[in-house]
Amino acid sequence: MSFEPETKKQKLSAHCSIKNFNLEDRLNGILCCAVCLDLPRTCFQCINGHLMCSGCFNHLLADARLKDETPTCPNCRCEISKNSCTRNLAVENAASELPLECKFCNQSLPRNKLEYHEKELCQERPSICKYSRIGCPWRGPYHEIWEHESSCIHPEKTGAEIMDAMKTVDAKQTEEKKSFGSIFNLLSLEKITFNDLQLKPYRTDDFIAKLFYETSRFSAFNHQWVIKARANQDQKYPTQTCSRSVTYQLILKSKITTPIRLHYLVLKGPHSEAKVKPTIYEHEFSADSTESENREFPLLDANECNKVLAGKTINFRVILFQVTQ
Repeated sequence: MSFEPETKKQKLSAHCSIKNFNLEDRLNGILCCAVCLDLPRTCFQCINGHLMCSGCFNHLLADARLKDETPTCPNCRCEISKNSCTRNLAVENAASELPLECKFCNQSLPRNKLEYHEKELCQERPSICKYSRIGCPWRGPYHEIWEHESSCIHPEKTGAEIMDAMKTVDAKQTEEKKSFGSIFNLLSLEKITFNDLQLKPYRTDDFIAKLFYETSRFSAFNHQWVIKARANQDQKYPTQTCSRSVTYQLILKSKITTPIRLHYLVLKGPHSEAKVKPTIYEHEFSADSTESENREFPLLDANECNKVLAGKTINFRVILFQVTQ
């Protein structure tokens, strides 16, 4: 038995007959994210059932954290959080079956097969010559690659002619070896320690309160330390930009009489899902220099930054290496 008024039923049926949308278009409108209006791969829903893709959901939580406000659903304004919002697997599975055009050949395929098609099967996907390592600049569709490589002139060049290309390859490999060498050299030091820490959010006492994060004090090399972090370098209106970043600094809390030279790096914590690209930094702490420079928290991109800011705390691991004189 239906309790909806007859006028509403007539309006809906009339609307559909006039527009004459096909089923795929109607499902796109029903299953889309309430913020970006795109079909979600990972879908969250508020307590009233409104849908948000993972990226927009984390962005809303991060914006609320930066503005010190309660995050709300963009449709019904109910409170949202990682505890109150749940994954909608039915929507994710349904959206993955809806068709989308390949960006290279315009062939229409189910979304769950499109990524593999664009990377491995599409004959129009961008490709490079296998001799690009020795300087061939050719770029073109995959179906033309065999014809090009069969007539490519670069395999016939002399060693002297391809030296410039090989120098570029050597420079890249040298940089990678240098990075690995630095890590192995640090691991051979006598004094090494690591701590699993949590950055908790706080607010400054300024007229316009700014968000910052700080850990509890932790011990390393018989001294007390804290790590402090800021979002977007204390930018005045961080919610008005999509370019999100987090910087951090290592702060010495103990009094010292002799300088301490440290190398340090930040990794994701044991319970963190953040994608990071660690970088080693160096600072010499003394009585007059107890704070390191602000360094980039090694998050992969702005989306990972939103994911980190959306949480109640930032879990990470810091590794410290003391260089003895």
